[in-house]
Amino acid sequence: MLENNNHKDDTCTETVTLYPLTFQPILKPVIWGGSDICRFKQIEPARDGIGESWEISGVPHSLSVIANGPLAGQSLDHLLVTAKEKLVGKMNYDRFGDTFPLLIKFIDARDNLSIQVHPDDRLAKERHNSFGKTEMWYVIHAAPGAFLYSGFDQQITPNEYIETVRNNTFTNKLKKHDVKSGDVFFLPAGRVHAIGAGCFIAEIQQTSDITYRIYDFDRRDAAGNPRELHTELAKDAIDFNVYNSYKTDYKENINHPVKLVSCPYFTTRLLEIDRPMERNYAALDSFVVYICMKGSCAIRDNKGNEVSLRQGETLLIPANTAATTLLPDKESKLLETYIE
Repeated sequence: MLENNNHKDDTCTETVTLYPLTFQPILKPVIWGGSDICRFKQIEPARDGIGESWEISGVPHSLSVIANGPLAGQSLDHLLVTAKEKLVGKMNYDRFGDTFPLLIKFIDARDNLSIQVHPDDRLAKERHNSFGKTEMWYVIHAAPGAFLYSGFDQQITPNEYIETVRNNTFTNKLKKHDVKSGDVFFLPAGRVHAIGAGCFIAEIQQTSDITYRIYDFDRRDAAGNPRELHTELAKDAIDFNVYNSYKTDYKENINHPVKLVSCPYFTTRLLEIDRPMERNYAALDSFVVYICMKGSCAIRDNKGNEVSLRQGETLLIPANTAATTLLPDKESKLLETYIE
């Protein structure tokens, strides 16, 4: 049972018949991309150099398109304008309007990514008329020696930050984490971070494409030019506090939902199942996203719709769905995300 006291709003007339939705993946070729995404998602022919697959996106320049059922070919933003709270929930529609509130990605880093930070809602609204960007990472696979940066390892001032970026010592101030499959990191807006080479992750984030690139190891782009940095812009966005821990600790529990992250922007649970599991959404005023991390699973809703989901695929359950039954083929691992 999901913990939420907001009841479904059935007062609005439904204009479309909604069902569990899959989407065409939006593959992003980048200079640092690897070869894991196509293999993980079983996309043929496989393509190298794919750094990201946007699984569900309401970002204007990269809008998801429905892949299954009668609504196939329709864009997510068009469906949201039509279905409104029936798709995302009344609370979410009142809060985010015609913008789908989450962006779901896979990221495959063959090289170290730049050191970055994202603004919070206030700063993003003031500077870019955008939402901020709080996110989380779930490590799907990590090559031997793979690491990432999250947060500061020691206290520095904003002026020291500028100086260390200039003299190429900024990474010495960051907390470096060796990673393995199953590791989870929560990255609130303002936390400095970077994905290291050999990391293949699932990312769940606010719908925002605002990134401040702080430091890029003096690398050049394909044309030989220095990549644009936003060192000064980032200064006002950075949380300079040092925290005791940056990694999310959790204990796996087969056939029981395990909460990984809960914040105002999303709640994510890990579901590892080898037998059917019932999920009751009657009291949840939100859509639900399933990302299949391992195995395959049939998902049947209370309306009689059923969709098969395999490793690397993502499914959107509309907010007007009261319940689902998860039916794994042997063993299955899913991330379940919604907004409370």
